[in-house]
Amino acid sequence: MIRRYLFLYFVCLSIPLFLGATVWQSVRYARLERELKNLETAQVKWVESNIQLIAAVAHYSSPERLEYVARYELGLTKILPENVLQIKIEKARQ
Repeated sequence: MIRRYLFLYFVCLSIPLFLGATVWQSVRYARLERELKNLETAQVKWVESNIQLIAAVAHYSSPERLEYVARYELGLTKILPENVLQIKIEKARQ
């Protein structure tokens, strides 16, 4: 008889504990799911930013653009081969 009451007492106490644990797990799962969604959104933004930066690097380092900047913005011109003076330095003999 006492065993039966103890068993019923245990069951009555364990049901709220299991329900509380289930609620706690659900809340934890929802929080982690939100955090995951935020991280995925941040990752997409970083990838888009990287793609834009790579495109900018490709644009700014293209030979055509560099030549345009040198000629029209800096006023530089190509040097003719006959105007190039080459100097060779040889090691001194001892």
